Amino acid sequence: MIVKLLSYCFLGALMLLTNACGRIEAIGKPPEITPVTSSNEHYAMMRVPLPKTVVEVLPADSSSLWKSGRSSLLGNQRAEQIGDIVTVVVEIDERAEISNSSSRGRSGSETLELPSLLGIPQRINDKLPDGASLDTAVSTNSTSSSSGDGSIKRNEKFSVRVAATVVDVLQNGVLSIQGSQEVRVNFELRELLVTGYVRPADINRKNEVLYDRIAAARISYGGRGQITDVQQPRYGQQVADIVLPF
Repeated sequence: MIVKLLSYCFLGALMLLTNACGRIEAIGKPPEITPVTSSNEHYAMMRVPLPKTVVEVLPADSSSLWKSGRSSLLGNQRAEQIGDIVTVVVEIDERAEISNSSSRGRSGSETLELPSLLGIPQRINDKLPDGASLDTAVSTNSTSSSSGDGSIKRNEKFSVRVAATVVDVLQNGVLSIQGSQEVRVNFELRELLVTGYVRPADINRKNEVLYDRIAAARISYGGRGQITDVQQPRYGQQVADIVLPF
């Protein structure tokens, strides 16, 4: 038993030491930015697109100021194939308020009397002290009540734009997009991640799509660095909050 306890203590100390070493290595250094070449967006842009149908150019078009295709001034600039870029507009301004109230009450009384049971109460009453009697053997009264009130109020406001890349085109034509953005200011790194599925018809002429048009949208906005590290409770404190019953 003592050997197991010592082994657990050793493992715990080793984990704390390993975590401390990782934190010591980050002293005086800014958080590292994720390399772009290791993302799915990079692989999507490096893939060779499917060949397009060659459109015959008429002789009149060779001398015209207007071009046909996506590169023209009035051409369709919407993202439609792997490697294309689309701008995701995230503007969240939501409010939610919930209020609940409940109350409950109950009362009850029970009485058990034994005025005559084969003459036993009369014989016992003579031997009981003054004021004691078996005429009313058991008498109980109970009352209980409970009430509760609860309310939830939430206000969220978030506005940001991020360029996402089409990483896949599904069989039904829906585009799978993924976008990431990292901004480092001094020793604090802000990260923005966006993934989801978009219908080409929901992309407007400016090649933008609203977040509420993205199916299975996953939007993450956070950061890492010295300020974020200070705001996070230590591992020991997190364990103590879980283990301690008070």
